[in-house]
Amino acid sequence: MAISVSIDCMGGDHGPRVTVPAAVNVAASRANVEFILVGLQSEIEAELARLRVDEGVRERLRVRHAAEVVTMDETPSAALKNKKDSSMRISVELVKNGEAQACVSAGNTGALMAVSRFVLKTLPGIDRPAICSVLPNMKGRTYMLDLGANVDCGPQHLLQFAVMGTTLVSAVERKERPSIGLLNIGEESIKGNEVVKQAAELLRSSDLNFKGNVEGDDIYKGKTDVVVCDGFVGNIALKTSEGLAQMLGSSLREEFSRTWYTRLAAMIAMPVLSAFKRRFDHRCYNGATLIGLRGIVVKSHGSADTFGFECSILRAVDEAQNEVLQRLMQRFGAVEAAA
Repeated sequence: MAISVSIDCMGGDHGPRVTVPAAVNVAASRANVEFILVGLQSEIEAELARLRVDEGVRERLRVRHAAEVVTMDETPSAALKNKKDSSMRISVELVKNGEAQACVSAGNTGALMAVSRFVLKTLPGIDRPAICSVLPNMKGRTYMLDLGANVDCGPQHLLQFAVMGTTLVSAVERKERPSIGLLNIGEESIKGNEVVKQAAELLRSSDLNFKGNVEGDDIYKGKTDVVVCDGFVGNIALKTSEGLAQMLGSSLREEFSRTWYTRLAAMIAMPVLSAFKRRFDHRCYNGATLIGLRGIVVKSHGSADTFGFECSILRAVDEAQNEVLQRLMQRFGAVEAAA
């Protein structure tokens, strides 16, 4: 069965110069994937001509013109009200009308969430969609949500995030009962604010594989498959991690280039450094799922290069192939029936 993915080609810092080659590369490697490239037709066609796309691949790339572009600094309300013919909105609408099974955009996060929530609506039984991303850990990968969509959450929302996270991991990672941790300032049950304490009680009484509270360092130790938190805490944790990674990389380069001796040491250590870079290449983890909507929407980092955007596309394809949306509908239908 072919998977159709709509691409907001105008989103992000680089637009078609990144989004179109990424779609072409995925189409070339995945014969069962088709793309609808949404944006300014002249720019998309020019990029396709520059790439000299193979005829067999070109047949699976359809261009859909969109006259407007949502800028990276545009407010969500302005994008929703004033840009009804934007590449972002049309990409999402293609998912709603069934022409595409998933949508990928590197555009403005707030605007994408607002447009997606307005066009697609949330799934029955879910109060708020969340942003879920994948982070590397010592054992493999950790799925973390929410990473910024919901600043203020109640205990019931955190329970829903846990259900969404475990359903996603179960589908794409083939894990029957993914483990879940609740991000807190300590492992003890007496720690945390009232919302977190009440959420922990709900999780303990659920049928989820809840392992208890986890601290910030447990995210990268791989203590649980899923880490749940509100969007305020999650976004700060994510941005802190990104800043730390950038600082360590910059400091390492400075130290290795300090003297002729350290430059020689760098040459000797190059195989190890290259392997380390490949293992923790942030581009491989690019792509956050806006989970809880009536459709698959994946948000790429705005500054992503072609390889990074490819990873976002592949995330969307994997979710569509593994029927994440259908699994969520079944799971929350069961939750509603039980309630």
